[in-house]
Amino acid sequence: MDLKPPKAFYRIGIAFSMPWIYQEVDSQTGEMQWTGYCVELIQHLSRRLNFDYELVLPQKGSFGKKDASGKWDGLVGDLMRGDTDMAVAPMVIRADREEVIDYIPPFFTQSGISIVMRKPVKETSLFKFMTVLKLEVWGSIGAVLICTALMMWFLDKYSPFSATNKPDVYNYNCREFSLKECFWFALTSFTPQGGGEPPKSLSSRVLVTSYWLFAVLMLATFTANLAAFLTVSRMQAPVQSLEQLAQQTRINYTVVNNSDIHEYFLNMKYAEDTIHRMWKELALNASIDETLYRVWDYPVREQYYSILLGINKAQPVANASEGFRIVNERLDGDFAFIHDSSEIKYEISRNCNFTEVGEVFAEKPYAIAVQQGSHLTDLLSKTVVDLTVDRVIAELHAKYWNNSARGNCDDDDSEGISLESLGGVFIGTVFGLLLGLFVMGGEVFLLKRESTKVKILSNLKENSIVKKEQIQKIVVYPDTVTIGTTFKPVFENNLTPKLSRLSIQSRGRLSQVD
Repeated sequence: MDLKPPKAFYRIGIAFSMPWIYQEVDSQTGEMQWTGYCVELIQHLSRRLNFDYELVLPQKGSFGKKDASGKWDGLVGDLMRGDTDMAVAPMVIRADREEVIDYIPPFFTQSGISIVMRKPVKETSLFKFMTVLKLEVWGSIGAVLICTALMMWFLDKYSPFSATNKPDVYNYNCREFSLKECFWFALTSFTPQGGGEPPKSLSSRVLVTSYWLFAVLMLATFTANLAAFLTVSRMQAPVQSLEQLAQQTRINYTVVNNSDIHEYFLNMKYAEDTIHRMWKELALNASIDETLYRVWDYPVREQYYSILLGINKAQPVANASEGFRIVNERLDGDFAFIHDSSEIKYEISRNCNFTEVGEVFAEKPYAIAVQQGSHLTDLLSKTVVDLTVDRVIAELHAKYWNNSARGNCDDDDSEGISLESLGGVFIGTVFGLLLGLFVMGGEVFLLKRESTKVKILSNLKENSIVKKEQIQKIVVYPDTVTIGTTFKPVFENNLTPKLSRLSIQSRGRLSQVD
């Protein structure tokens, strides 16, 4: 009978950190269970080394900090006291920790500190293209158009060499530059079709040439600025690096309170102070060739002092979830969260509103920690190397940092100019079509009204001519008729006069007889 050796059992220390170690509801049992990158790594180690395990949270703290008395808490403290056998978590390899615990070769090397901000929610406007030029520029263009039209009309009317004043020179019909036609010429000169036939006088043509040059330059300026306004402004972030973030005051930024990132900035500020003090002592107390140290500017830039001032102004947050929440709520993109780069990349892959700013800095790998002198050091080191060779580590990385979730994001940089930015162009075109139909209706109405008026005047004129002819065609008998004889004058068209009786005098006078 073969007896199998009993499985080893280890207590493994963990600490909450997205996406490394976190809890979610089990779909089968409905209970909360631990999952994440490190939990799956522990499962692979358990199968390869054939051991059972228990996940243990630190009694106090998180990854481990040393207090004023020199005691450690968190995962480091548990390992030192023997409460856990190993710590599988995103622990940064640090010199002070290596004094009390041991690390195996890193399982994750793409770590560091990064900056996350929210993409600002841009105000969309159908007439955004109109904001390329300021209001005073649009007003100046309108003023130039009006002045040019008036000047063209004036020159064509009073120039002795214009087509209006010298019609005998041109043996064809020339364009008549009335005031309305001058305005139409000035307006259409801004279109690719041009303004049409120019005036004939030299003075007018000089004016038109300078105006066409103005129109070409304004169109080129508007086109170039429109392209830059709708594309370049979308691709540029407010800040591009930690240095730019420290030099500005509009964007607030913070870190997790008492985290490794917070401690990093505190240490860097302390290093700046130390270097400044040493430089000052060297510059003031140099005994050998002191002129070499007489410089106007301090040779080291005090950057981290300003960063700490900004962090204290915005107040450090309690945890990473709160930091990401604040960033997501600032729709103007005026808040930055400085945090672990791997966790930032994980949040960016699942939230379309976030964007990473600048490059990763202060890069340090993550490794599994064990007790000093532990027999697990060699076993875990060999197993992690085997998992790397077998691409298990790469598969875990692809699983938790997969950017395929961003496929549904509306990425302005790749989709080009949206309809919301140029919708006013289409609205203006439709408005022009409707206005043309409305004007045509007015023209038809005026034409009918004019036709009716002309018809009425024509009828009245015809009637007046008929009456005049009728009066002139009265037939009068000769004055040889006996005096006192009565008669009825004969009219054409059977018109009957109002006279009842007439007396014919010998001298041809007509008199009414009572």
